[in-house]
Amino acid sequence: MSFVTPDQPRRATDARGAGARPPGRAGPPRRVPAARAAPSGRSHAPLTVAALVAATGAAVTTWLPVALALWLFQLSEDAGSLLDAARAGAAGWLLGHGVPLVTATGPLGLAPLAVTALAMWRLVRAGVHASRAIGARGGRSPGRTLAAAAAVGVAYGLLGALVAVLVGAGGPGVSPVRAGLTLVTVGTLAAGVGAARTTGVAGVLAEQTPMPLREGVRAGLVAALVLLGAGAAVAGLAVATGGGDAADLIGAYQTGVAGQAGITLVSLAYAPNASVWSASYLLGPGFAVGTDTAVRTSEVSVGALPALPLFAGLPSGPVAGLGAVTVLALPVLVGMATGWLLARRLLRLATAERTPLSWRRLLGPAALAGPVAGLLLGAAAQASGGPLGAGRLAQVGPVGWQVALAALLVTGAGALLGAAATRWLTRPAT
Repeated sequence: MSFVTPDQPRRATDARGAGARPPGRAGPPRRVPAARAAPSGRSHAPLTVAALVAATGAAVTTWLPVALALWLFQLSEDAGSLLDAARAGAAGWLLGHGVPLVTATGPLGLAPLAVTALAMWRLVRAGVHASRAIGARGGRSPGRTLAAAAAVGVAYGLLGALVAVLVGAGGPGVSPVRAGLTLVTVGTLAAGVGAARTTGVAGVLAEQTPMPLREGVRAGLVAALVLLGAGAAVAGLAVATGGGDAADLIGAYQTGVAGQAGITLVSLAYAPNASVWSASYLLGPGFAVGTDTAVRTSEVSVGALPALPLFAGLPSGPVAGLGAVTVLALPVLVGMATGWLLARRLLRLATAERTPLSWRRLLGPAALAGPVAGLLLGAAAQASGGPLGAGRLAQVGPVGWQVALAALLVTGAGALLGAAATRWLTRPAT
């Protein structure tokens, strides 16, 4: 004898399916609506649109501060319009990327490195935004990484060529071809850094890089940054001690408060150049402020200089006595500190792995720190110089290869000495 509960027929019907009919009932089976497709993932923008938007955003956010500073710089009682400031800002924007301008007084190629740094940062962010927009985030795809970087670079180069045409129509002469090629190269490289970090390709490359090379590059980068920081400190101290001269130079323009603010902003745009020149001064090669001039620890020979606050902190003569010893020892101490930090890091890794730290594993990265620091500082020195006209100021700034060679020798020797000393002193403890 079986007992049937009231809900059993419903379960049987459910088990047969929604489209079935109970037995004994005539009629066609009920049509079952097709199941709705699962919602697809987030829609992504086309690569061309994403690259163009990212490149335009990077260009505009870099151009606006330059145009504002130059507008304030041009302000006097009745001078300086927004259209002139926009055109001058576009010219300064191109100059910040290393594109030389042709003026009535000669070529102008001294790039403000503050604008260069701002443009590089915005281009890195453009690579990040473009990679996210096309859905390549975390995909670890080298092809999509290169595609995003190249698309941003090409879009940036097209914008640069267009700006060069507009600037050349009513201002200083500039080559659209050179502007386009320069901005394509800069845009692709900088956007590639951001795209590689977003897609995860940078992490894959870091994992596949041998440990000595990875540690050596890191140590060289630290040494270069510390030397640039020391140069910035020395340059700031020189400007502070000669602050009266800088204030007199700014006040000599007689452009009012707004104009003096613009002059100050333009001077700050060249502050990284002064830091690189000061680092070159500490390393020994020094720099030039005109043809047949030299500013070194052992020699200072300069002629008449333009009334620019950038030249207010120049030394008045060679360094002697205790000051000379301090200046010459500072880069070596930076190299030794780099070697000490490297050795401490490798000792901690060896302790965690419970393996002894061999001299080969230690001195290999320390020997690489010198060439890496030399390459970085040489490139910075080369980028920080350029002509300020066709006259005696046609040569301003340091010589790149001389700075690179000095940094390689001083930093490399200091890093080896610091790493070896740290390893020897901590040998009983390990």
